[in-house]
Amino acid sequence: MSHTNPNENPHHSSVGALTLAALGVVYGDIGTSPLYALKECFNPQHGLPLTQATVLGVLSLLFWTVTLVVSIKYVLIVLRADNRGEGGILALLAMTLAGTPSHSPLRARLVLLGLVGAAMFYGDSILTPAISVLSAVEGLELATPALKPYVIPITLGILTALFAIQKFGTARIGRWFGPITVVWFVALAGFGIAAISRNPEVLAALSPHYAVQLAWSAPMLTFILMGSVFLAVTGGEALYADMGHFGAKPIRYAWYGLVMPALLLNYFGQGALVLTDPAAIKNPFYLLVPAAWLLPMVALATAATVIASQAVISGAFSMTAQAIKLGFAPRMNITHTSAAQMGQIYIPLINWALFLGVAGLVLGFQTSSSLAAAYGLAVAATMVITTVLCTLVAHRRWQWSRGKTALVFAPLLALEVILFSANFLKILDGGWFPIVAATLICILLFTWKRGRELVGTQTAATALPLQPFLESLALSAPHRVEGNAIFLTANPEDVPHALLHNLKHNRVLHTTNVLLTVSTHETPRVSPAECMLVTPLGHGFWRVVMRVGFMDEANIPQALAKLPNEQAAGLPHLDLMLTSYFLARESVVPSDLPGMAKWREVLFAWMSRNALSATDFFKLPPNRIVELGAQVAI
Repeated sequence: MSHTNPNENPHHSSVGALTLAALGVVYGDIGTSPLYALKECFNPQHGLPLTQATVLGVLSLLFWTVTLVVSIKYVLIVLRADNRGEGGILALLAMTLAGTPSHSPLRARLVLLGLVGAAMFYGDSILTPAISVLSAVEGLELATPALKPYVIPITLGILTALFAIQKFGTARIGRWFGPITVVWFVALAGFGIAAISRNPEVLAALSPHYAVQLAWSAPMLTFILMGSVFLAVTGGEALYADMGHFGAKPIRYAWYGLVMPALLLNYFGQGALVLTDPAAIKNPFYLLVPAAWLLPMVALATAATVIASQAVISGAFSMTAQAIKLGFAPRMNITHTSAAQMGQIYIPLINWALFLGVAGLVLGFQTSSSLAAAYGLAVAATMVITTVLCTLVAHRRWQWSRGKTALVFAPLLALEVILFSANFLKILDGGWFPIVAATLICILLFTWKRGRELVGTQTAATALPLQPFLESLALSAPHRVEGNAIFLTANPEDVPHALLHNLKHNRVLHTTNVLLTVSTHETPRVSPAECMLVTPLGHGFWRVVMRVGFMDEANIPQALAKLPNEQAAGLPHLDLMLTSYFLARESVVPSDLPGMAKWREVLFAWMSRNALSATDFFKLPPNRIVELGAQVAI
């Protein structure tokens, strides 16, 4: 199982190169938050008066929220929770499940929690392109008010082009992401410093005193305000999700060396501008820019938001591939867009589903301010779930004491619960969207998982144990034909249905028979030395368990071709051009059997019919396939 890991790959020549690349992918989302975060804090709907005390209070809230949630939680703590170099909520879930009994209630709750977080991530993948690109293009209204009617069409045009080029992969354009993002952050810092120099008293907001004072004087208003403050840390989850591509060290260097200073300087610059000219609150980001630089900044902001969108779209592809390997989603067509980077994939179904969702949001909400109400809830929920799971990892895997774990994570969890609750107040203004989207996605994920369990139960009930079958071959040997046969089976202890059907209809066996099971482990990758486990069974049979991680590609012919002789356990060399693959193609039929509601059985049957075939998913040669049908009632 070939794979690349930048933590150990010599082709990634230096930490500096990885840091530059991380700037383009990891920080695109959080790096575009200055476009709308401070403006939304003073949204007229909040009723927050625009005074020096409130401006300093909001800036102090922004500074300490970014520091606690991103700098401390994600950069210092969560990046330590690497699952063999990989990050992301599903990788974190796999770490928490390790050592948890398979039938324990805790395991079921953890799976539920992890899948809800994954579902919320999909909601973020729809919302981020919509709000980011729309907020950037809205800068055209300031440059030329006559362009206001064209903001929506231009936004849709950019998004259409973005999703249309996904099939080509990001290998070519990705090399420009880092330099463009560097220019973006330098511009953020530069314009922020210029404004701060004209009104340096804004730096007093670095003190938490102003945040506490605002909360003390107007507690309910501050609580509502936290829903907009949270917009400054959206994208923080990407730091962890993309750790496998770049490693923790480059992500930390990029954050402390450029991203965090640039973001905070821009926020404080916007605050300085608003203190000088309160009318600038209508769009403090673009009004911070001199008039001569406005159109170039709109272009740069648009490029930055496209990069931010690319990051979450790629993340949705990776999340889907992991969900498929872990058995929570049906097989889909996955195209690898790079021969060098295994993580660069394209999933057409997910791509166009995201596009329809993004386009619908832009047309439905019309402005970035309206979208901001829907944006925070999905990300806040994912962050809370990450904190809960990481708390378990710290106590179980890192051997932290209960006291130390509580001391570190309790304040962070309390802050994030406040942020989530504040975002929940926006449910009627658009926050309903991520809830609905996550609910639908969870229904699909759990229905598929439960449906596959029911199919497995029904199949096992009619299965023939392997050992008695092999013993019967010595008593009544069927006719043997030259060649190799590989029978794919989910249960290595039972006789594959395809083998029984072949014996029943063709009444022959091949001289070499391989019972192949693909086993996905709760680790990101499996080393080539551990990939194939071969066991001789006698009578011309071998059991082969092909072990893959949830980030590995399950390419059966490639794995068999690379099987070392010392691991073959007497299995003859398989000429793959003379080998036949036998598969049992299941046709799922809803029934009155207990297990799932009838509507879920119908949904599962539909998903099963439309799932990618095992032939395509496992990269089997189409001209060497023999499929034998089997009907399964659930």
